[in-house]
Parts: sequence; C-alpha cells; structure tokens
Amino acid sequence: MNDRSADPLPVLETARLWLRPRVLADLDACIEMDRDPEVTRHIAGPWHDPVEHRRFVTHRITCDYPPGLGYWSIFEKAAPEVFIGWILLIPDYKDGSRDVEIGWRLVRATWGRGIASEAAAAVVRHAFDTVRLPRVIADIAEANSGSLNVARKLGMRRVSVVHDGIPYIRHRLERNDLRA
Repeated sequence: MNDRSADPLPVLETARLWLRPRVLADLDACIEMDRDPEVTRHIAGPWHDPVEHRRFVTHRITCDYPPGLGYWSIFEKAAPEVFIGWILLIPDYKDGSRDVEIGWRLVRATWGRGIASEAAAAVVRHAFDTVRLPRVIADIAEANSGSLNVARKLGMRRVSVVHDGIPYIRHRLERNDLRA
C-alpha cells in the first residue's frame, strides 16, 4: 500500500454534495450500507460473509489505484457527517482491456433523489477533464432500474453484456460524446 498523499484524489463538490476520498474511517458505514439486501441485490459480492465482506471492502479502500482513480465517499452538504454512499472510478482491466469503470452505491434512504446522478456527473467531469480518460464504462444489472436511469442521464450507451458472477449490461460514455 502506497502513501496516497503523493497524489490524492481531489474532493469534488456539487450543488448538494461533497465527494471526498474514501478512507478506512468509512469502513463500518460501507459495510452497514451493504447489509441492506436491497442495496446489494443486483451486485455480486461477499455480502453474506462478514469476514470476507470486511476484507473485500478494506482492500478496496486501501488499494493503490492509478493517479486520479479510486473511491469517493458521498456526503450531503446539509448533513456533512453522515455517510450516504460511495462512487468509484477504478480500472477494469478484465480480458486485456484498459477500461475505467464508474460505479455508485447509496444507502436506500437516499434513493430517488438524484444523488447518484449528481455525484456521477461530477466524477465523469473529473474523469474526462482532469484524468483525461477517453471513455468510462459502467456494468449494470438489467433489473437495476435506478442505476440504468443514472447511466441514461449521463448519456451512456449500451454496448455489450459481460459476466462477473451475474450478467451485466455494459454501458460506455466516450469523452467525445460530450463534445458533440
């Protein structure tokens, strides 16, 4: 594990939200969010094994991601001490690709308020304007209507089906799509 202070993720701000780099202090809140079966219903993972779940989330928090990539914890400006979810921008190098994935997860009480869309728009701007990525992808279960709606609002297009424990619809947004 490298010292992230050399190249920290920026804090991102939107009209209603603060997105700050996810840290180990967020671990318990992340695990608590994942314990809601509705939150993880469409996502393969070790959610029912407490030891493996903690190890998995700890690894994701402490992993050494490339510059500009990683996880942000999401907080509302109106309640800045209350963790409401996270958003990621991480490498997805399966099958030899060099893609970078955007993804999000929120506590259920915040669903339906546009928070994921607002946070994702800020991270997409960071991905394209700061990191200078050519594209981002999102793999979303077909039954996950909330996340499909976020991808649509971002302007992402369906491009294929991928499998990671369960089938996901791969969506892609090209930097040039935003310039058109």
